Amino acid sequence: MAKILIVDDSIVARMSVKGCIPKDQGHALAEAGNGATAIEIFRTMSPDITFLDLTMPDRHGLDILEELRQDFPEAIFIILSADTQKQTRERAEQLGAFSIIGKPPVKETILSELSRALAVIGGRTS
Repeated sequence: MAKILIVDDSIVARMSVKGCIPKDQGHALAEAGNGATAIEIFRTMSPDITFLDLTMPDRHGLDILEELRQDFPEAIFIILSADTQKQTRERAEQLGAFSIIGKPPVKETILSELSRALAVIGGRTS
C-alpha cells in the first residue's frame, strides 16, 4: 500500500489518473488542483508517489518538483505533461523526476510506471 498524490489543475486529468490506479490494492489517494494545494497536501501527507502535472496556473510543476525534492529526496515524482520539449524533459530529469508520461496518459503506461515506483518503494522497506 502506498500513499499517492495526483496533482493536476484539470479535474478530468485527475480523474483519468485516479481511474487507472487499482482500487483493490489499498492505496491512500489524495488530489490537488493547483500548486499551492499540492505543496500543502504533500507536506502533510508525505506521499510515496506523486503524479505531477507541469503546466498549472499558479505554479509550474518543475518549481514544485524542485522545492519538494529538496526536503523529500526519497519521494517519487511521475511527471504528466503535454510539454514534450527536450529541454523540459531534461530539466525534469535533472530535478529527479522518476519518469515522464505524455498527456493524455494511456492506462497501461500509468500502470507500468506505478508498478515500477511501487517496486522501488518495496525495495526500500525490505
